[in-house]
Amino acid sequence: MGLGNPGSRYEKTRHNVGYAVLGELARRWEMRRARDRFRGRIADGRAGPGGPRVAVLQPQTFMNESGDSVGPARGSLKVPLDRLVVLHDEIDLPFGEIQPRLGGGLAGHNGLRSVAAGVGGPDFWRLRIGVGRPESTDPDVVSAYVLGRFAEPEDEVGELISVAADEAERLVASLAEREAA
Repeated sequence: MGLGNPGSRYEKTRHNVGYAVLGELARRWEMRRARDRFRGRIADGRAGPGGPRVAVLQPQTFMNESGDSVGPARGSLKVPLDRLVVLHDEIDLPFGEIQPRLGGGLAGHNGLRSVAAGVGGPDFWRLRIGVGRPESTDPDVVSAYVLGRFAEPEDEVGELISVAADEAERLVASLAEREAA
């Protein structure tokens, strides 16, 4: 699932990079048209020809309420917690750095906090997508930064989304191999 905020106001913002990567994966995997369910937009299919079955979810709640979408979807689809992958922006990583991680702290990320509450714990996979950090630690400055559009050139943002989608595909394939073993 990809974290973000719904609506055109938030398109192309740092906070919505999870949505952007999810969109790229759905395009690559030629997913069926998304339908409204679980307070989100969900599509299912395979992660590429002959790939594992997957569902992609874009909550249509605001970031801080993402768990209200993810929790019911996970329950209905019976997805084990360690098979859930959350794509999200990460200000603690430099722009362009991508880092998969299973569980761990929530680092003050309200979207992750909501997902953890909605799914019953923090032990899910995260694909941390580095968007850089503002100079200040003032909460208002940080909020404006993540809700702001990327300052980096469009081609660099496109590359970030592409590389993050590549890493997400590797993670999904790795999880499928573990299940098959």
